[in-house]
Amino acid sequence: HVQLVESGGGPVEAGRSLRLSCAISRTTSTTYCAGWFRQAPGKGREGVAAVYTGGGPTYYADSVKGRFTASVDNAKNTVYLQMSSLKPEDTAMYYCAAKWVPNGVGCASPSGLGSSGYNYWGQGTQVTVS
Repeated sequence: HVQLVESGGGPVEAGRSLRLSCAISRTTSTTYCAGWFRQAPGKGREGVAAVYTGGGPTYYADSVKGRFTASVDNAKNTVYLQMSSLKPEDTAMYYCAAKWVPNGVGCASPSGLGSSGYNYWGQGTQVTVS
């Protein structure tokens, strides 16, 4: 069983930075493709970053490329999303999610940003940029 708990959201001024954390509790040492998603009011869910906990490249949506960085700390079983140069349009509920993929295949790709296939989700953390 896998549980994900996000934290680190809150109000922030445009141009500033914020780091989200996603603590992953699991009963095995299985590696996962971890995705960061966001959903603004009245809009669909958007995948913004994907990272494989077993190592390798990350993948980003064009809307956040160069501003957001996803990373993994396996010692802490935590995935991070460092967000810089925040814009008002980044305002959304942010979710982390996890899915098992063999050897991380497809994680760092457009497939990693699609919500289908992710079977573990956190409760979300709100980010408000003004």
